[in-house]
Amino acid sequence: MADIKDPENTVIIELKDGPVVIELLPDVAPKHTERMKELARAGAYDNVAFHRVIDGFMAQTGDVEHANMEKNYNPGRSGTGGSDLPDLPAEFSGVPHDRGTLGAARSQNPNSANSQFFINFKDNHFLNRQYTVYGRVISGMEHVDKIARGEPPASPDRMISVKVAADA
Repeated sequence: MADIKDPENTVIIELKDGPVVIELLPDVAPKHTERMKELARAGAYDNVAFHRVIDGFMAQTGDVEHANMEKNYNPGRSGTGGSDLPDLPAEFSGVPHDRGTLGAARSQNPNSANSQFFINFKDNHFLNRQYTVYGRVISGMEHVDKIARGEPPASPDRMISVKVAADA
């Protein structure tokens, strides 16, 4: 596993093929970083499906309202929900959407990000300064690459657990 420099700002997502370690970027997107840690610590991301996975683009997850595969899973609504917390304001920056970066999913409204996020499979610079980047995979990208594809996938993969490294 990766050398974790700041355990309080690192999350570990357990996937079926192994752990994915993500270094959060509190200096770039403090509100998004705090939200991810808050939801991880509440267990809200555990068992949440990857509901939109586009080959050569990204894997999206984080719909804690409709995509928890252990309770109230609704594949037809997956990707339409968020948490019971308020939406976040955009925290756009110059950090590019490179392979392995974590981006905040949102609606057309730039200030509508809540709990959903995506991991870029490749450099997606057309998203730069339009979606908040708030983390980057520092190990386990090979596990992200194995997530089942589809919109939604016929048999979706899930985040088995999401923990803040300081708590793990």
